[in-house]
Amino acid sequence: MTLAWIYLLLVAVSWALAGAVGERTVPTLLLAYAPPLLWLLPAPLVLAWTVWRRRGRRVALAGTLLAALGAGALHWTPQSGGSLRVVTYNVLGGARTTPQALASALTPLDADVILLQEARFLRPDFGAAFLAALPGYRARQAAEVMTLTRLPVLGTASSPLPANRREVLVTRLRWQGEPLTVVNAHLGTVQVSSVLTGDLARVRRTRNARTAQVRVLQDIAARTPGRVLLGGDLNTPPRGGLYRRLRTAYGLDAHSVAGRGPGWTFPGLYTRIDHQFARGLTPTRSRVLPWTSSDHRPVLVEYR
Repeated sequence: MTLAWIYLLLVAVSWALAGAVGERTVPTLLLAYAPPLLWLLPAPLVLAWTVWRRRGRRVALAGTLLAALGAGALHWTPQSGGSLRVVTYNVLGGARTTPQALASALTPLDADVILLQEARFLRPDFGAAFLAALPGYRARQAAEVMTLTRLPVLGTASSPLPANRREVLVTRLRWQGEPLTVVNAHLGTVQVSSVLTGDLARVRRTRNARTAQVRVLQDIAARTPGRVLLGGDLNTPPRGGLYRRLRTAYGLDAHSVAGRGPGWTFPGLYTRIDHQFARGLTPTRSRVLPWTSSDHRPVLVEYR
């Protein structure tokens, strides 16, 4: 019984601290940014132990279900089609694909808006060839983020992100006769791996930089009237304080409302760090596509 209770309490306390405290301390930051499957790894051992001992099986099962719920394995929402289709995708500078292959993959998605990150392509001729292979889209770019759209463009602006060389790209579009502001962002990464070398100062420095970057996004949302959509590689798991700030500023997390399963967009760490948030739009279907032409996976969301 003791092992089962320890496991249940460990999972419950870990998820509570990761969600409520999050980035405010280094230990809780590590809980928030750790791959959620970690909490499921002990489950088979704990379940097998309680079955063998014939004690604590219900407690062990409760811990397992809580860990599975936190990892998104039990996430399921109703889905339906929508009239606005938006894709966000970190393309890794085109390192694993060709311009024609990338365009051929995106074309069947029939997206009205495509948000690309790491679109400062490694090969000088990549961008022009890619756009030539994807006709019908207007392209806007700021630093290494690129927004492509088939909708009328009303205006474009960009804002620098603190502590890196990236920019936020804000594109004002017209959809169904009304303005729609689309924000394309690629936030920095908290260098949690520096914990292994004992460099906690770097962890705190990159955490503080991300906090400042999220503040830029909050300011953009605060001064943007009407419908607004934020998408991109936000390097933010769906828990913790920074995630809550983005959700408060920009509205519904599309995967939480209209997705299924864990929605891993960065399969190397089994985590979801690429998002779309929308205010004034209703997500009706969110899918993570199983592409392998980058270290990230694209997210396709339909809205109404």
